[in-house]
Amino acid sequence: MRTKSILTEAKQINRAVTLIHLGARLQVLESETDLSYERLLRLYKEVSGKSPSKGQLPFSTDWFMTWQPNIHASLFLNIHEYLNKVAELDEIDTVIKAYQLYQEQTTAQGLEALLSVTRAWRLVKFIDNGMLTMTKCAKCGGHFVTHPHEIAKHYVCGLCCPPARAGKGSAAGAIRMPSAKSAAAAKAAKVAEGLH
Repeated sequence: MRTKSILTEAKQINRAVTLIHLGARLQVLESETDLSYERLLRLYKEVSGKSPSKGQLPFSTDWFMTWQPNIHASLFLNIHEYLNKVAELDEIDTVIKAYQLYQEQTTAQGLEALLSVTRAWRLVKFIDNGMLTMTKCAKCGGHFVTHPHEIAKHYVCGLCCPPARAGKGSAAGAIRMPSAKSAAAAKAAKVAEGLH
């Protein structure tokens, strides 16, 4: 039993370290491990070299409904759902792996990863609690994060029908739409492919 306890603790410490490296807030570590607050605080400072951020975690679902964040959240959640089907992992380990794959995809496409690991974790909680869901786009067939009352047969995603100013900004790492005639537009299209 003692050996099992040590192995379990080692696994939880490793999980906490991974989450800290990914930028998770201390509240996520508290929720997903059995380690004491004091131990997590020491671990956080040792791994990151700084004290954890203070304040409440983001709780509103509204952030996930805005244009670029919705595309990023949908990409992450599609990866998460796929891993849920093919890999036998604990829920938090699925979130970690899905987030790492999400980061790889955004980096490969030259995009800024708008979704933090804390928001990704919160997104999965929202889905589990029925506060958000995934809806199939009537045009492209991709699955996107929506409110649960969205009428599926009329839903069109933000890539098929972007807002008027979408993709026109000059921020580095932002998604560009085809009308911008830029190389980044092709990158955004590749990200969209990951949603199908």
